[in-house]
Amino acid sequence: MNTSALVPPVHTAGATLPTLPATSVENILRSAFVEDAPYGDITSATLLPAQAKATAWLVAREPGIFSGGEVFRAAMVMQDPDAQVEQLVADGQPFAAGAKIMRVTGLARGVLTAERIALNLTQRMSAIATQTAEYATLIESTKARVTDTRKTTPGLRVLERYAVRCGGGHNHRFSLSDAVLAKDNHLAVLTGGDPAKLTAALAGVRAQLPHTVHFEVEVDSLEQIEPVLATGVDTIMLDNFSNADLVAGVALVNGRALVEASGNVNLATIAAIARTGVDIISVGALTHSVRALDLGLDVVIETSPSGPSHDLP
Repeated sequence: MNTSALVPPVHTAGATLPTLPATSVENILRSAFVEDAPYGDITSATLLPAQAKATAWLVAREPGIFSGGEVFRAAMVMQDPDAQVEQLVADGQPFAAGAKIMRVTGLARGVLTAERIALNLTQRMSAIATQTAEYATLIESTKARVTDTRKTTPGLRVLERYAVRCGGGHNHRFSLSDAVLAKDNHLAVLTGGDPAKLTAALAGVRAQLPHTVHFEVEVDSLEQIEPVLATGVDTIMLDNFSNADLVAGVALVNGRALVEASGNVNLATIAAIARTGVDIISVGALTHSVRALDLGLDVVIETSPSGPSHDLP
């Protein structure tokens, strides 16, 4: 990620971010703590007095876009219900290297037990937000919107999709239960490999769907566009099309459905893809291969003439 000159993502400015479902966050954290400290944190329990308090700062080691403030807070409070947590950089906002992003004061055992889980999740969420902002900025002068895909970490999809929104991106369907998206393998089975059966087969599917269910179909050639459009689809996905064919495909569709571009999308190609006139550009790389952003938790130690205090302000 090129984070050397980040600015607030245009698509996020003034926008209202969705609310992370509290139950989902709690479930993710409980599962994470069962994995990380199944029988407690024996290091903290052995080394630290039970009532010792600590203040710690979530500090950026590199610039980026922040995401995960509520996750950080919930992780700390899950280990110490009386912990005081302050968010200094809002979700969706940029920060510089060295910036203090969050502050927590509470029982030292709780802070240090929660540290790794809180860092793991906010580092990944902020990485996704930062990378999404790079993509969104490159197409901000076009009508296209960048969206995520289902190429997410199992169990963390709700956090990763939220992070995409923090970076100025948009969300595709959340799960297989949300919409019909017929891809090449579905079509091969549906038609038995006979292109002549495509329109009739898809029309039969369309007739079964309630009007509230979104219907999207993937095509891999210009020749498939008219047979698919004849069924009244809501979105047509042009998969791995050249830019010239994307322009031709948009012209063929001519507003009869939303046009989504997918495949071969990266930071070097997205601007040219957006200029072809497509409405949506889906990018698996927003979530499937990001490098965790470098964030650290720095504990503040105050000393007195008699030595370190276990009761820090």
